[in-house]
Amino acid sequence: MKKAFLIFALMIYAVSAMAQLSAADAFTSAPQGVFPLLDRNTRLDMIDYYKNGMSNPSQNALNGRSSISEMTPQTITVKMTDSSSAQLVVLPSPKGSVIALISTVATPGLDSSIKFYDESWAPLDIKGYFTKPGWNEWLTDSGRENEEEVTMQVPFMLASYHIDPSTSRLTLTNNLSRFLDKDVYESLSSYLRPSLVYTWNGKRFVMDK
Repeated sequence: MKKAFLIFALMIYAVSAMAQLSAADAFTSAPQGVFPLLDRNTRLDMIDYYKNGMSNPSQNALNGRSSISEMTPQTITVKMTDSSSAQLVVLPSPKGSVIALISTVATPGLDSSIKFYDESWAPLDIKGYFTKPGWNEWLTDSGRENEEEVTMQVPFMLASYHIDPSTSRLTLTNNLSRFLDKDVYESLSSYLRPSLVYTWNGKRFVMDK
């Protein structure tokens, strides 16, 4: 009986794994509004180029060039323009796959935003999946003691996001050093954390302690 149950469980797991949405399928099935620079046929061509080891970029709607720089079953990273990129990651959840889409631009310091969608590309409320950190999370202990000085010198935070699908971790990297004057950043660097790390628990990203 136990052997039969084990075989049944393995079959269910195998079927579930086969049915899981791939990053490539998510990329090509996305509505035009999600990737306005790339129509569906262009996205299909880009995947074919990458799979066949071809490095030639594809023309986008701005007459620029776009290309895939990374692709695994769970993630695709696309160089959209010379100053922007996107990372699509398919995350497992009890209610089906969740698509995380990170958009990054150079300002000149890299700055990212993240959105979430279900398998059909219906937008999901970001509050249910990730809470954007404020100064309280970015400041070190000494930074909290000098918060007024930090917030006077730094008008806003610049951080790039990246998800490692092998660990289900989202890393936010502090990029203020590329934006602020060198002397200003050096005077504040001990007050700011270099990065923040979140782990996907199957339902949302939770900050590591």
